[in-house]
Amino acid sequence: MTIQNPNGSILTTFENKIATLEFGHPASNSFPADLLNRLTNELNNLSNNSDVSVIVLKSDGSGAFCAGASFEELLAVSNQEEASLFFSGCANVLNAMRTCSKIIVGRIHGKAVGGGVGIVAACDYAFATTESAIKLSELAIGIGPFVIEPAVSRKIGKTAMTEMSLDTDWKTANWANQKGFYAKIFATTAELDVEITAFANKLASYNPEALIEMKKVIWEGTENWSSLLYQRAEISGKLILSEFSKKALNQFKNKQ
Repeated sequence: MTIQNPNGSILTTFENKIATLEFGHPASNSFPADLLNRLTNELNNLSNNSDVSVIVLKSDGSGAFCAGASFEELLAVSNQEEASLFFSGCANVLNAMRTCSKIIVGRIHGKAVGGGVGIVAACDYAFATTESAIKLSELAIGIGPFVIEPAVSRKIGKTAMTEMSLDTDWKTANWANQKGFYAKIFATTAELDVEITAFANKLASYNPEALIEMKKVIWEGTENWSSLLYQRAEISGKLILSEFSKKALNQFKNKQ
């Protein structure tokens, strides 16, 4: 099923109990609010689909995996309600991934920034290429990675999350692999796809009821995210309205 509009695209294909869910946006696969909402809805639909055992999450093209939040929409935010609602979109996706009854395998072909890092962290397992560097640049625009922090810390620990957050430069795919952010990294997308296909098919051959129970075990202890992530969204929403953030966002936009 393909869902397309000017705010990006969602494409889901099915084969052998595997749903391949692809999102895309012309601006380096960044996320306007509408695309976040549609991704959340599709994850919820797949969670309830008894014909699916495994989800492979990927993004469109051969450039960036995900550039995070839409700068255009961040610049357009004018009040606390709008700002909190925008950041809640990312919280919705992370919670949908967390509560999804299916194992989610990430196919990461390129760089991920901000919210994109959070989405990778919320995958149950992630394979990547050596081009898949990661970056948390939120402090540079006057906010912080508050919504995605629980997902990133859960994946690589508080120490590595702190390093990423305070040192806002790129971390290599090799660094991410060593920290456990990626399970494996590959030199080419061709090698990546061979491994993803083999792994997803192996998972799809298992007892689907066992996979559902395993998913619950994997995410034990995260029940408070249903409120925590939205509290974090309010913090980000407050900070993004500051003059510091508005100025920084305009500077970032002008560099693009």
